[in-house]
Amino acid sequence: MTDTHATPGIVTAIGLMSGTSMDGIDAALIRTDGIDHVEAIDAVTVDYDEGFRARLRGVLGGVGDVGGVESALTRLHEDAVRALLRQAGLSADQVSVIGFHGHTILHTPDLGRTWQIGDGLGLAAGVGIDVISDLRTADVAAGGQGAPLVPVFHRALVKDLPRPVAVLNIGGVANVTWIGRGADDLLAFDTGPGNALIDDWCTQRLGAARDDGGALAATGRIDPDLLDRLMTHPYFAETPPKSLDRDAFGQWAMTLTEGLSDADGAALLTAFTTRSIAAAAGWFPEPVERWVVAGGGRHNETLMAGLRSRMNVPVLAADDLGWDGDALEAQAFAYLAVRSLARLPITYPGTTGVAVPHTGGRLNFATARVSSD
Repeated sequence: MTDTHATPGIVTAIGLMSGTSMDGIDAALIRTDGIDHVEAIDAVTVDYDEGFRARLRGVLGGVGDVGGVESALTRLHEDAVRALLRQAGLSADQVSVIGFHGHTILHTPDLGRTWQIGDGLGLAAGVGIDVISDLRTADVAAGGQGAPLVPVFHRALVKDLPRPVAVLNIGGVANVTWIGRGADDLLAFDTGPGNALIDDWCTQRLGAARDDGGALAATGRIDPDLLDRLMTHPYFAETPPKSLDRDAFGQWAMTLTEGLSDADGAALLTAFTTRSIAAAAGWFPEPVERWVVAGGGRHNETLMAGLRSRMNVPVLAADDLGWDGDALEAQAFAYLAVRSLARLPITYPGTTGVAVPHTGGRLNFATARVSSD
């Protein structure tokens, strides 16, 4: 790898992720040098209750009680940090930094804007650990897409795997990292919908947060004509790097599917996710030897079966390699925080479209050390 700046050595860091699926907070503890050493230590997930999930959904787009939701979100992240420290048997002063993603409520990089709510300074003061927050803004200000941010972490994880390899994260939006044979051979972009459309369909039709295991979709019939129409969305013709807002397909896709039964709609939207991911491989500079799938989508057996049927190479769950597929994004933000402290790049021309490799993040100092109890 070409990272040459001084690093703090191997340190203990926490990463926090509240993703586009709006399920809750993943908190992960790792030891890393921000380059090629990544040692997973522990992780917890704190689920959002239905009331907070509804409040969070209500501010998407930057409307409504953003300030009130941001305060509540920050407190929930404090709780997640304390829970993780308790579980790991560590105190706050044994952790060097927290990487705090916050929650994206608006992402329009073509208009020069990305907005993640979450009070980094408040979190730092609340838990007594320095916090790196606001990790996307600098990239967008420099002309990048501000997403995806995890590719440089994926590069560290696959250092011993045959290349090229694709690491796919299926959250509310799906994103892929193509990692080639050279140290800086990176291409990353959002492939299209992940779980968001499926989750929204189940919420609207069934009052359920998700299609657990893809059980509903497995009983439905896929309308091939509607699937073809979904794939005509102009996003798929755009050259990567490129990124999406969570709801980029929402209203349009829901209008196309409104006449379908519950099962047929779930089947179609699941197939839409798998087909758009498979189509993304057409942008790779060289075919991959395998796909590694992380994020909540890997628990959807119907979605995973669809991927395996469309790819001509192995499709593995991250867990098959000994990774924690639920904690991977949170681990990435711990890793990115350490890179940010060392002023190492976190985004690249091939990952966000920024002109040159770019660092980012805002450092929030803890004003006082407090107990982790």
